[in-house]
Amino acid sequence: MSKESENFKNHCSENNSVESEKRLNFIEQIIEDDLQTEKFDGRVHTRFPPEPNGYLHIGHAKSICLNSGLATRYNGKFNVRFDDTNPTKEDTEYVESIIEDVQWLTGRTFDHIYYASDYFEQFYEYAVDLIKKGKAYVCDLTPEEIRETRGTPTVPGEESPYRNRGVEENLDLFARMRAGEFPDGQKTLRAKIDMASPNFNLRDPIMYRIVHAEHHRTGNQWRIYPMYDWAHGLEDSLERITHSICTLEFEHHRPLYDWFIDQLGVYHPQQIEFARLALNYTVMSKRKLLQLVKENYVNGWDDPRMPTICGLRRRGYTPEAIREFCRRIGVAKFNSMIDFVQLENALRDDLNKRAQRRMAVLRPLKVVIDNYPADQTEWLDAVNNPENEADGTRQVPFSNVIYIEQDDFMEDAPKKYYRLAPGKEVRLRYAYYVVCTNFVKDAAGNITEVHCNYDPATRGGSSPDGRKVQGTIHWVSAEHAVDAEVRLYDRLFTKETPDDPQDPADFKTYLNPQSLEVLNGCKLEPTLKDAAASEPFQFERIGYFALDSRDSSAERIVFNRAVSLRDSWTKQQEK
Repeated sequence: MSKESENFKNHCSENNSVESEKRLNFIEQIIEDDLQTEKFDGRVHTRFPPEPNGYLHIGHAKSICLNSGLATRYNGKFNVRFDDTNPTKEDTEYVESIIEDVQWLTGRTFDHIYYASDYFEQFYEYAVDLIKKGKAYVCDLTPEEIRETRGTPTVPGEESPYRNRGVEENLDLFARMRAGEFPDGQKTLRAKIDMASPNFNLRDPIMYRIVHAEHHRTGNQWRIYPMYDWAHGLEDSLERITHSICTLEFEHHRPLYDWFIDQLGVYHPQQIEFARLALNYTVMSKRKLLQLVKENYVNGWDDPRMPTICGLRRRGYTPEAIREFCRRIGVAKFNSMIDFVQLENALRDDLNKRAQRRMAVLRPLKVVIDNYPADQTEWLDAVNNPENEADGTRQVPFSNVIYIEQDDFMEDAPKKYYRLAPGKEVRLRYAYYVVCTNFVKDAAGNITEVHCNYDPATRGGSSPDGRKVQGTIHWVSAEHAVDAEVRLYDRLFTKETPDDPQDPADFKTYLNPQSLEVLNGCKLEPTLKDAAASEPFQFERIGYFALDSRDSSAERIVFNRAVSLRDSWTKQQEK
């Protein structure tokens, strides 16, 4: 077992020891009951079945964590299987990204990756079996005609004029469809079920359509491709999945999956539906996310503003935080909207424990300490993480010229302003007390430089005479500062439900023009020069940041803000 897998298992075990004392969610209760009755011979085998037509997003993370977590909890198996049944929308780029994302999120490595295309020949044989049983037929209606004859919720559908073709004719036509004799859309293979069924999925659904397109794995071997509904349940059957966990929109598809499996007389998994994740201020539709990428509203699938797993990873999210978020929101049978703040809180709680502290000045203001020797540098002890003593301390340089945040100085400060101002004394974090003696303005009236004196007796940030200061600010030595670009990310949309189906406006109307602020000329303490890609840090008093995994290099340092220290979005929206 890899170290990552062991960590994930330990994470699950720790959660399970606590959760075992709580009420089981409804899926766990079903599994517990099945184990008691040995319904599947005591096995638990789950899977995550993505379609390789886009990148995974936070909604998929809920399903991944649920399925993987159940397998871990019950010492079962967990499959990743690609439902690659639509060659016109699929790509190996998506396959590779999905594998990477699932491994990163779960900490699991996979001995084997499964694909629907592994079973294309078996699907074909199954279809032949249904034709021979009189349960499937080749239909010449166009897709539009099929839609027009499906009926309405109160009116039965019309039977196809080709519904009663003989078995031999259907077998011949189906074989010729496979051989590529007919153009796209000319014929389909449909199941013969019930055109009067109140469940539209049972009104003679299409099983195969003709598609003359190259598949990313099988090339030009096939000219017919199985529909998702025909393939999905059979994949679970062939892999002997015990509990097929699906989102609620598949609840009405379950009778169709059951019908196919029962007619074929093959192994029957149990499908269970749960509520998918809906997160405010974002969109989960892969079609809409693809639109944002292709129309350059964002900088690729891994843009840190995107809800994609790779985007969250690049922004500085940890797999532990995402798993904890999924655990907190729980598993329910009814759809609901989850507040984005819950995801951010899970990240804050995780990074507060693991992220080392560093000082960074994002909007620098020069400060000259006039009574400190100009040729002197001191190395001061700074705590790496007050939440974890084992992280120890580091050395930070101090000199007579430093940078502070522009917001930490005010010319005309109000009474309860506890930062630097003329005549006011503040504590420099880990360093000394300083008092402002003067400041310099440019021709436009902007403050460009502040002058201070320091108290040598206050080294380390405390005074031997017992005097107190109420303000503590961070700083960076000018001589030793590392220049960096810092990107401040925020919500991608300004509206809580940007893709509300009741709203006629285009969802892109609600894109947030302030979703990204790029700050150049930021000053970082020198230890950050050696930061690893995606390594999280807390910039003291500012937020949690990570080195950008794509744009950073030895010549260019770029940090992304993962999350602020506290929720500021809600307050902004309330104004």
